[in-house]
Amino acid sequence: MDRPTQPFDQLRRPLGVLRLSLTARCNLACPYCLPDGAEPPGLLSLEERRALVAAAVALGAGSLRLTGGEPLLNPGLEALVAAVQPLRARGLREIALTSNGVLLTSERARALRAAGLDRLTLSLDGVTGTAVARMAGLSGGDADTRRRRGEAQLEQVLAAIEHARSAGFAAERGQIKLNAVIQRGANDDQLLPLAGLARQRGLELRLIEFMDVGNRNGWRPEAVLSAAEMVGRINRRWPLDPVGRDPHGTAIRWRFRDGGGHLGVVASISAPFCGDCNRLRITADGIAYTCLFGSQGTDLRPWLRPSPDAEALERTLARLWRQRHDRYSEERTALALGDQRPAPAEMAYLGG
Repeated sequence: MDRPTQPFDQLRRPLGVLRLSLTARCNLACPYCLPDGAEPPGLLSLEERRALVAAAVALGAGSLRLTGGEPLLNPGLEALVAAVQPLRARGLREIALTSNGVLLTSERARALRAAGLDRLTLSLDGVTGTAVARMAGLSGGDADTRRRRGEAQLEQVLAAIEHARSAGFAAERGQIKLNAVIQRGANDDQLLPLAGLARQRGLELRLIEFMDVGNRNGWRPEAVLSAAEMVGRINRRWPLDPVGRDPHGTAIRWRFRDGGGHLGVVASISAPFCGDCNRLRITADGIAYTCLFGSQGTDLRPWLRPSPDAEALERTLARLWRQRHDRYSEERTALALGDQRPAPAEMAYLGG
């Protein structure tokens, strides 16, 4: 049987990005994510993960994003990055990693670069020990103890940025970026300090609205600081000019007028971008989800075990994608008014 051509979903969206989770665990307990404490059963092997990436690339995915939980907890990370390098000849253009940065040592950064990683996005939700501790879910001890632990974590992330730079990741070419989830009443006082830090370090800062992913994070609309308000606050301090959003991109980008680099905002709540979303997510145990807010996935392990069946995998993913009609962020208002929403999967399980 012939292999499928590049599929389009029910809204004529192509498959372009595979977000592959390597673990559901994390070394932090950020309250907007709240990861699992243990792995789900049946984690994928290196061979199985490579087969999934190959199938997605065959169907048009040019970008691979390695996620978690915290992907640096996976000891096979570098081996996977190296194993998918031959897929560049078939259309894989970029391999990126999203990490909280705490475990990114100088040695690990060099190993990832040598294996063929193109880009790193590190997470930091504050610039003070108190804010970092709060947003990382650091608990135990008194406030001063938590502050000191937050300061230590902040130093680890700042060091990770420099480790990445020394390993050859070029921030000026967008190869190191900084993510920050901003939650009203929790860390919105960190907005300008984070922007100042990113400008000082020559990094593009991506500000992310607090999202209603999963069931654990206590999301409520009034805790969302909208992208427009974030941009407005920063623009009053450092004037911004609009750049726009790339096709299929998640971030609306702005340029600092004084030459201080770029800023991005991910407005999944206030300005949804479902219309050209091209991302497929596969969990660490091989379940495919066609939306970050999805409640049901498709188990791909029958086509991976006892050994991967490349053609069957491609046909299964193509069929899944052609059936896709997800646009939860655009439908959120109607659902809030009373429509029933099935219980969604958790962010750390889906790979963020």
